[in-house]
Amino acid sequence: MGLGSRKLDIAIAGCGIAGLAAAHLLAEHGHRITLFDQFDEPRPLGSGLMLQTTGLTVLRRMGLEAAILDLGAPIDRLFGKAHPSGRTVLDVRYAALGGDRSGLGIHRAALFHVLFEAAHQVAAIETGAEIVETSIAADSRRALVLADGRRAGPFDLVIDAMGVRSPLLGHTSPGLPYGALWASLDWNSLDWPEGGMFDNRALEQRYERASKMVGVLPIGRVPGDTSVDAGGKVAFFWSLRQDAYAGWLATPLEAWKAEVLHLWPETAPLLDQIACHDDLVMARYDHHTRVNPIAPGLVHIGDSYHAASPQLGQGANMALLDALALATAIGKTLGEATDLDTALRRYRALRTRHVRLYQWATWLFTPVYQSDSRVLPFVRDWIMGPVSRMPPAPRILASLVAGTIGWPFKGLDLGDK
Repeated sequence: MGLGSRKLDIAIAGCGIAGLAAAHLLAEHGHRITLFDQFDEPRPLGSGLMLQTTGLTVLRRMGLEAAILDLGAPIDRLFGKAHPSGRTVLDVRYAALGGDRSGLGIHRAALFHVLFEAAHQVAAIETGAEIVETSIAADSRRALVLADGRRAGPFDLVIDAMGVRSPLLGHTSPGLPYGALWASLDWNSLDWPEGGMFDNRALEQRYERASKMVGVLPIGRVPGDTSVDAGGKVAFFWSLRQDAYAGWLATPLEAWKAEVLHLWPETAPLLDQIACHDDLVMARYDHHTRVNPIAPGLVHIGDSYHAASPQLGQGANMALLDALALATAIGKTLGEATDLDTALRRYRALRTRHVRLYQWATWLFTPVYQSDSRVLPFVRDWIMGPVSRMPPAPRILASLVAGTIGWPFKGLDLGDK
């Protein structure tokens, strides 16, 4: 059936970054959007993240960039040193791209707040709705089956934005060996020595081989939080094997802090804010790419389509690009009066190259910074580090981190915002 000027009934499963952005962008075309979330009150999970050129471009297209920039912290470079040699093994500067480009560190709660407020204005939101499967109705549309036995729909299109453990994927994954402990801590309220201890416009890390990593990322402020002055939060993270988490919980906190201080003594004012194990949240990572993200009346976006470790800082940015690509594909297909299957194939074509490139790059980089290998850290510290500072490597690395390799904007409706 041709779409023509028809408005679709669309269900979006999951109120994360991908789902909320898709709701906003698809509602622009007049489609009827219903968001489903398993929690009684939708909320973000996690601490800080990086918005790159790609994600910021999508937010500008949505008219939300100014609000995001007001909450986040500009990041000019990614910087890391190896312990105990003190060698600089990571130094990626956005300045290598020319102009005034930068990334943006932001709290997940801040990004969620801006996206949720935008989506709430244009979409219906059903909470406490745990989706367990989807089924094709008699009219070839899709219905959602909830954990309590209820059914919702049918809908012309179901968008799976439930993440890496979505029940609509049809499989489960054990995840990557390494995850990370995260905490959001105060920054500007601390009594730093003159000149400070950290670059407040950099993601800084310290490594011991690839099995230990500690990092600090400025993430701006959380809406409504008046406990510190503007720009006063920092994300602190510590790399940890998933199977070591139970042992970490059983270890006295002071013993762990001593381990961190041995690697990076300057983190002491941050560690002083961590009073118990519960002040840190364990984040678990996965790596998978769905070969085909579409099916009749169903499409996967964000981590349900492609999940990876945060080594290149692309997760939220890829989710935003997915949402814009899907809205673009459906919008163009409506204009051509062709069918929904054509729109979904167009979405897949818009994203396949960029997704595969960054999934491959993240797969390649992850064991260099998070693994039990002794060889890879040696190559990183003594070969990759020096080579990365030789032209044209600085510009290539900056483009890779900015997310702009692989022509991610080609064919997307960027409007004039």
